[in-house]
Amino acid sequence: MILPEVGGGGQARLLAARVLVVGAGGLGSPATLYLAAAGIGTLGLVDSDGVELSNLSRQILHGMKDLERPKVFSGRARLEAQNPDVRVVPYHVRLSADNVRDVVAGWQVVVEGSDNLPTKLLVNDACVALGVPLVVAGIVRWDGQLMVVRPGETACYRCAVPALPPAGAIPSCEEAGILGPVAGVMGSLQAVEALKLCLGLPTPTAGRLLFYDGLAAEAKSVAARRDPACPACGQIPSRPREERAG
Repeated sequence: MILPEVGGGGQARLLAARVLVVGAGGLGSPATLYLAAAGIGTLGLVDSDGVELSNLSRQILHGMKDLERPKVFSGRARLEAQNPDVRVVPYHVRLSADNVRDVVAGWQVVVEGSDNLPTKLLVNDACVALGVPLVVAGIVRWDGQLMVVRPGETACYRCAVPALPPAGAIPSCEEAGILGPVAGVMGSLQAVEALKLCLGLPTPTAGRLLFYDGLAAEAKSVAARRDPACPACGQIPSRPREERAG
C-alpha cells in the first residue's frame, strides 16, 4: 500500500479482482502464491493433473503430503492457508475447444502457465475472442519466455507462434528438464504483469516476447507484429480450435 502506484485504492482494486490461472505447476505455483499474497480477491485455478514426486523441484504450491492429489485442490488449500481473504475457484478439467470459453468467460485477467503449446494457443484464442487480457509464459531447461496480450490492441500469442512445430522439435519438460528457479522467475514475472493489469498500470511487455536466459543471466525482448491474417485476432477470427503437434 506504500507504493504510490497502488495505495489504498489500488489494494481495494486487487481485492475485487478476478484472475484465472491455467496450470497449477511450475509457472502457476509462483504466480498464484504471489497473486494471493498481493491480495487478489478471487483466483481461478485450472489443471487436470495430480501431484507427482517429480513435480516438487519446481511446483512449490504442493508438497509431499499432496502426492497424487489433484493439483487444483492441493493448490486451493495452500493459497487459502496463505491468505484467508482469497477465494480460490478450482477447475479440475482438461481444457478443450468445447469448454475453454466457458472457463475463461467472466475473468478479468488470465495467466497461462500450462506445459504445452496447443493449450497456450487454445487459451489465447479464447481470451482474444472474449477480450480478456492474457499473460502467457513458457519454460524449458534454463530458458523462459513471456508475452502479454491485450486483445484489440496488440499482437496475440498466435501472431508470434502461428503454427505448431513438427512433432519432436520442441522437447517436453520430461525430456529436456527444467531448473526449478527458472520457473520461479517466469511465474513471478507473470504475477507482476497480472497485477499491473488489475491495477490499470501500463504494460510495456504487451505485444512483445520477453526471452530470459538463466545460464547467461540475460533477458531481451522483441516486438511481435500483429498479423492481419491471424485466425485469432485478424480480420476474420475463428473459434478456438484444438491442435496437435505433427
